[in-house]
Amino acid sequence: MKRIIIFVSTFQMEMSQDDNNMEEYPTEIHDYLTAFEKSLGSVDEMLKTMMSVSRSELLQKLDPLEQAKLDLVSVYTLNSMFWVYLATQGINPKEHPVKQELERIRTYMNKVKEIADKKKASKLDKGAASRFVKNALWEPKAENEHTSKTPAKGKKRQRD
Repeated sequence: MKRIIIFVSTFQMEMSQDDNNMEEYPTEIHDYLTAFEKSLGSVDEMLKTMMSVSRSELLQKLDPLEQAKLDLVSVYTLNSMFWVYLATQGINPKEHPVKQELERIRTYMNKVKEIADKKKASKLDKGAASRFVKNALWEPKAENEHTSKTPAKGKKRQRD
C-alpha cells in the first residue's frame, strides 16, 4: 500500500510540474489531465485513510470472504495503476506481463463472486420439498375404498 501512495504522490508531482510546461502537450487535453489529477488526489486521500488503520485490525473485522475481496481489490488497484504508469511512460501495457497479472486477478475475483453468490442463494430443504411434491401430486385411491365410501352409479342404495 505504501508503494501505491508513493506512486500517486510522485505522479501528482510530475503532473504539477507539467502544468508549468503546458506547451509540451496539446491544450485540448488540459481538461482531461486536470480531471485525472483530481481523481488521483481522491485516490491518494482514500489510500491515506486505509493506511491509517492497521491491516491486522482491518482484517480482524472482516470475514474470510471479505478479506479475500479486500486483497483482490488492493492488488487489482495496484496493477491498474502500474498499467497507467506504463502507458504514461510510452510503454504498451498490452505487451507487458501486467496484462496477464490483471487477467489472473480478474479470474480470482470471479471465483470470489461465485462463492458470494452461492452463499446468498437460498438453501433447499429437501424434506419440505418432498412433502410439498408428495401432497401436490394426485394419487388414485384403492378400488375398495372408492366403492365403500360412495355409492356406485346406477345402483340403488339398500336400506336395512
